[in-house]
This record gives sequence, C-alpha cells and structure tokens, in this order.
Amino acid sequence: MEDPMAAIRETFFQECEEQLAELEAGLIAMENGTAEVETVNAVFRAVHSMKGGAGIFSLDALVRFAHVFETALDKVRSGDLAATPPVLAVFLRAADVLADLVRAAREGGSVDETRTAALVEEFNHINDAGANAPPVPPAPAAAPPPETTDGLFEDAPQPPVWKIVFTPRPELYAKANETALLLRELSRLGEMRVTLDAAHLPDLNVLDPEGAYLTWHIELVSDCDESAIQHVFEFVEDDCTLEITPPVAPGFAPGTVITGDNGFKFEFFPPAEDEPEAEAAPEARAPDPTTEAPVPAVKEIPVPAAPKSPAVEAMAAKAETAAAVSATIRVDLDRVDRMIDLVGELVINEAMLSQRVMEAGINRASGVAMALEELEHLTREIQDSVMAIRAQPVRSVFQRMPRLVREVAAQTGKQVRLITEGEGTEVDKTVIERIADPLTHMIRNAIDHGLESTEKRLEAGKPAEGTVKLTALHRSGRIVLEVSDDGGGINRARVKQKAIENGLIAPDAQLSEEEIDNLIFLPGFSTAAKVSDISGRGVGMDVVKQSVTALGGRISIASRPGRGSTFTLSLPLTLAVLDGMVISAHGHTLIIPLGAIVETLKPRAQDVFPLDREINVLALRGGYVPMVDVAASLGYCDQFVEPEQSVALLVEGEGGVRAVLLVDAIHGQRQVVIKSLEANYRAVPGIAAATVMGDGRVALILDVDAVVRNARSEAGRVEARADLPALEAN
Repeated sequence: MEDPMAAIRETFFQECEEQLAELEAGLIAMENGTAEVETVNAVFRAVHSMKGGAGIFSLDALVRFAHVFETALDKVRSGDLAATPPVLAVFLRAADVLADLVRAAREGGSVDETRTAALVEEFNHINDAGANAPPVPPAPAAAPPPETTDGLFEDAPQPPVWKIVFTPRPELYAKANETALLLRELSRLGEMRVTLDAAHLPDLNVLDPEGAYLTWHIELVSDCDESAIQHVFEFVEDDCTLEITPPVAPGFAPGTVITGDNGFKFEFFPPAEDEPEAEAAPEARAPDPTTEAPVPAVKEIPVPAAPKSPAVEAMAAKAETAAAVSATIRVDLDRVDRMIDLVGELVINEAMLSQRVMEAGINRASGVAMALEELEHLTREIQDSVMAIRAQPVRSVFQRMPRLVREVAAQTGKQVRLITEGEGTEVDKTVIERIADPLTHMIRNAIDHGLESTEKRLEAGKPAEGTVKLTALHRSGRIVLEVSDDGGGINRARVKQKAIENGLIAPDAQLSEEEIDNLIFLPGFSTAAKVSDISGRGVGMDVVKQSVTALGGRISIASRPGRGSTFTLSLPLTLAVLDGMVISAHGHTLIIPLGAIVETLKPRAQDVFPLDREINVLALRGGYVPMVDVAASLGYCDQFVEPEQSVALLVEGEGGVRAVLLVDAIHGQRQVVIKSLEANYRAVPGIAAATVMGDGRVALILDVDAVVRNARSEAGRVEARADLPALEAN
C-alpha cells in the first residue's frame, strides 16, 4: 500500500534544497560583509524551518544538529554573538553537514558522525563564549522632557503592560519547536513576568507524552506594538492558542493629555459611573489600597495625519509587491517531459502539413494557407512557452560550488576565493542536471593544478589568495560556461613530457600549443606527482570532455604561462528544439543551426584563392577565411564543388573562429525537433544530431563547431603564407 506521507515527505526534501540554497547564499553574504538584517533572519528561518519539518518525520539526527545550529544563529541575530570570520567558517561547515544530513535522510545513507560531533562541540564552545561575552553597555538615559505650559508631560504614565496567554498545542512540539526559545525571544521586547498554569496537567498514569497541557500567562512591560509580539509567534501561530490583551494606562489625572508613538493624542477622563463621586470632598475620596483603580475612559483628540516616512512607504511597497507575486505549483518532471515530447510531435506534424500544402500547389493567399500560417505562429508560441517551463537559471548549480571550493582548498592547503557571474542565465533543466559533474571536475582541477601554492604565489608577486571565476552567459543561441583561474597556466613542456612517458604520443611528435593543451583530455593522463583524494588517477578531464560532447557541446582551453587558464564550455540551450537553416548538399538535406550563421553570400571567382588541391580560402573584409565543401567533408562525393557555383554561409564556431560552408542551395528557415543520432544509431563525425522533416525523411543537423575546427586545423597555415599579399594584389 502506498504511503500517504511519501508525497509530503518528498515535498519537505524539495523545500530543504531551497532552504539550503538560501542558507548558503546568506552565509556567503555574511562572510563578504554584504548581509543585511533580513539576510541574517532568513538564514535563521531556513535552519528553523528545516528543523521543524524534520521533527514531523522523526529525523532525530537532523533535528538535533539543526537545533544547535539554530541556537548559534539566534545569538548572532540577537547581537549576543559577533559574526566573526572564525564563527562564519563554523557556520559554513555546519551548512555542509546539514546538507549531508538532509541527503542521508532522503536517500537512506549515513554521515560522518565524527565530523558532526566535532561541529557540535564547536557550536557548544561558540554558544558558551557568546553567553559569557560582556554585555553591551546600556545607552545613556534620555534627559527628561522640558516643562511645557500645555501639561502634556505632567503625570507621565508608567510603561504599558501587555498581557499574553500562550497555550501550545501538541503539533507545536511535534515540529520540534520549544516554548523556551519563544519566551526568550519575547523577553527581548521588554521586561517580562511569566506564570506557568499547570491546572490541566493530568496524572502521570494517564499523561500522553506527546500531549500539551501547559499554559503560560505573561505580562510584558514594553512600548512595542502588537505586531512585534505576533512576529515572535509567527512560526507557531497555527500550532498554539494565543491571546494578546493590549495594555491600559492607569494613573492619569482627569484631563491628562499624552501623545502616542503613532502621533495620536489622547485625553483621559474618569468613567461616567464615577462622576457623582467626583463631587465628594477630597477627604471622602481617599483611595483604598485594597481596591483596584478604575479603568479610565479614553477620548481621542483628532489630529492631522502625519506624512508617511520613506521607510514606511518602502515597507508598504514591499508588502504590495509580495502580495502581487504569482503563486507557484510543483509539477512532476515526468509530466513536463511528456508535454515537451508532445510539443515536439506537434512541430513535426505542423511541418508535414506545411509540406503537403506546398506540394498541393495551394495559393498562399487562400484561406487554407492563411490558417496554416496562423497554426505555425501558434505552434511556435506553444513551443516557446513549454520550453520556458523547463528553463531554469544556472544558480542551482553555481550554489553548490562554494562548498566544493572550501573542501578542495582545505585539502590542498591553498587560499581560494570563488567569484561567480551570470547566475541568472537560464538554460533547459536537462542541461543543468548534466553540467554539474563537468563543472565539479573543472573547478577541482583549477584549484589543484591551476593555482600555485601560497609560497609560490607570494614569490611571483601575486596575492596569497588565488581566484577561481565561474561565469555563465548566452552567446549565439548557446550557453557558454567559463572556469578561469589566476594561477600559473598550463606547463606545456611538462604536459608533453608526461604524455610521452605515458605512451600517449610519440617522442618526436610535433604539436602546436593548442594540441598540447588538449592532451589533458586524453584518458589516463595526469600531471600529478602522486595519487591523492583529488587527482592523480588519470580520470577527470577526459570525463568532462565525454560529458560535454554527449550534450552536443564543445570544450576549449586558453592558457597563458604565469597568468592562468580559462576552460570554456559551449552547450546548446535546450536538447529538444532548435531553429535551423535547411540546406542541400549533393542531394542531401541538412540543417545548420541558425545561431551559428553570420551571413550568406555568393562567392566571386576573384575572391577565391587556392592553397592546394583541397583547400581554398575566401578573401573577406581584409582577411582570409577557409572554405569547406560540406558534401565532400561528409563523404557524400569525391569531387570538390566550384566555389563560384555554390551558395556560401559564413559560420562562426567556438572562440569566434569562422569558416565558409559551401552548399548547393538554401531552402529556408525551420524549427526542428532534435533527435539523438548517437542514441539511435552511432556517433558520426561532423554531425550533432538528427531531425524529422515535414516529408517524413530524416535530416542530419550539422556540427558547426566540429566543421570549423577541422577547417581551421587543415588550413592552419593560411596566415603564415608569405605569398597571400601577392595573391590579394592579383
């Protein structure tokens, strides 16, 4: 039988992931000194919420650790504990342990009890030190107000007393909340007197251990408003009975006028029933100390409304904005995937319908053609909307990296600072799920191999703290991820020597700098002197390349000795649909991604220069661009087409490298559904994927980056040819 709590439990863990991300972001802001008061409160609420939810599902280990974490955060929030760098370092390690506990509770694993116990000891030390810290010196007493002639400050009243009755329900304790913490929070508002009412406490033999029988009667001497009191109980308002009685102000003489904090003025008079006694002689009105003073009546004196302060207006605007935020729902990912598949089929069927209408020779001005055009626009809007559902910012991946950096930095003994940019860049969820591992390997590699030790950095005149930068941006219809460091760069001599020792290349191999850099992607290659927990086993960067290639992406390296290295990943925004240009080459229909096309042109004979029998370059705007015969490069034919008899497409690959693709004809632009060729057939060099055209035939999607890279390697000597100026002159 299906567990009815399973769905609720899964929702709890999903919320834990969000709260862990908020916790990590808040702690990093506190570490950088950019945190505001609300950020500190948000960090506390995240841990408190996780503890409360864990209590419902009896996750005792998570509850216990979250409790000590919450206690320390509460001291920071109240000002009893300073958020110094050592304290924040403990908090960040505690956030990691909290994430491990959540993961273990979700997946049924275990955590390192030694590490958890050590952190608990650190928290106990921090909490004790915070409790024994010298109190903040009290502010100097305010001078008494000057005497006035209108009597506003005569017979000043005592501070108001709020009366609060607090009765917890069993649900409050089931969610791991504690009345002691609530009462302590309430005591910060002013002087407090608490009376425990145990009248409903049953005998021990009938007592329910999970029940709630106690009531607290509280008198709070404070000038606060009711909202401040309610804020203390906001986390438990649904799990308790709370009665708040506003204070009365006894002791005012008849006719006394005071001004409240809100600007209103009040004039006090004795109750109507006491008016006959007011005519008695003064000696007849001697107060009886055993009787309670009558509650005076209140008459409001209207005053003009004071203008709102900017802070009040800002709070009101914030409240209106929060109210205007649209509600969200959680949808199972399988349902979204099914909807995307159906939209893909809709795109294919719309293309087939367009093909049939065109073959039938129906007039474009006819009603059928116009309706078909409207269907095409509607299909595009549906596809864009559905893809937007799956589009997510890469923030969820980026937020995992600070923890990784701290762990690797601690293992290597290096000082490392992580900088992230472009966290809001959106990409398809399937891409996000599959880029986490490559980024993890690359950042570990940047810290372990890229950054020098502290001593070497100081000798080189660099800061002791190394920097790793993680950037995301959109470029040419793709997402580009960059991992850069300010380390020593790739030691190409060592890389080549290591490759020779491992038998990966011949000793006399002549390699360019780019080819040497790419050796680190070979399986089994490593420059580490010894095997460690981080590197040395020859796995990592080859896995990165395989993962990126499987996503239809490319990875490139740019390294400068002594200045650092940059690894660039270029990935498709989505693995479902793309906009492409339909072309034909030697009778075969191909798709070229639209984002890679810069322009189309018709080559002229005088602009084409042959370098040898198979390589031509096109003179274009003062430079030379290699030309690629698409049909010949894919093996469709052996004869190379005449450039002036072809249509040329100027395309741009990764890193801004360009090439000119020669095709037979261009048939128009079309949105196509991506189908994996490797999963259904096998990997084909130069081909990224496949799609189904409107006539039902399969068309191949060209891998522009691979074509450009091959053209660049084959024509790499173009810029070195001394006779090119002469060719240009001719």
